[in-house]
Amino acid sequence: MSLEPDDSWTPLREAAEAVLDAAHAPYSQFRVGASLEASDGRTYSGCNIENASFPVTLCAERVALGTAVADGATRFDRLYLVSDAAEPVAPCGMCRQALAEFSPELQIVSRGAAGAESAWRLSELLPAAFHLDANRESAAPAGGGDAA
Repeated sequence: MSLEPDDSWTPLREAAEAVLDAAHAPYSQFRVGASLEASDGRTYSGCNIENASFPVTLCAERVALGTAVADGATRFDRLYLVSDAAEPVAPCGMCRQALAEFSPELQIVSRGAAGAESAWRLSELLPAAFHLDANRESAAPAGGGDAA
């Protein structure tokens, strides 16, 4: 499914652009800004925060998501990304899974430094997201007792 971003995306784009310069990316020089729109209309922004220990790095999408959840938002409609990359970038796999926990049909628009935009639904980017509830029955120990 292809999404066509219209003028209603402008505030999200502007919010993502506003945090791009705050990104802490001294190792990769790859800055990302994200703006996540909750279903109730509130907007949460985040930028990537790199760390010398790369697995500790936080992506912009997860920073925005964490801020939103801490504020009580758990349903989201749209995400706008901007980055230093010439072409639009999609969320990484870890961010896709984190976002799918809350909004598997999230609409995503990404804009590259050259101005090109790409758009997806999260379910297109992560068609087989992991869902714990769907896997609990098959993971239950035989006999219904505790595994310990």
